[in-house]
Amino acid sequence: MRPRDLGAAIRPGSAVRLAVNESIPMTPTQTVKALAALAHETRLAVFRLLVQAGPDGQTPGGIAEALAIAASPLSFHLKELTHAGLIAARPDGRKIYYSANFAAMSELVAYLTENCCGGLACEATGAADAADACCTP
Repeated sequence: MRPRDLGAAIRPGSAVRLAVNESIPMTPTQTVKALAALAHETRLAVFRLLVQAGPDGQTPGGIAEALAIAASPLSFHLKELTHAGLIAARPDGRKIYYSANFAAMSELVAYLTENCCGGLACEATGAADAADACCTP
């Protein structure tokens, strides 16, 4: 059963695991969970690496090598990011590939900027000018 088919069966605050390209609107509880998962330097680095890797993702060994992280703490951080719905694991033979859940990432950004500029279109073209272009009278 897919998460969007569960409807009322999903309890508030429960973890909802989404397929990599599946998307449902973020709730405040899911947003807090995602932000909490990203509020750790190592998890943020892992997530950013997986975003850069694209949909193919990375194996835990590749992540550990790229970020110089030991296997045990990396396993913990991958679990936290997975439970927050920000990454997904995909088995491929004897290997497991982790990839960013781009739909969840987009929903998180959309939730955070939902009422930006009082509903007016923002003219920002990048992160550097977002504060200046957004909400400027």
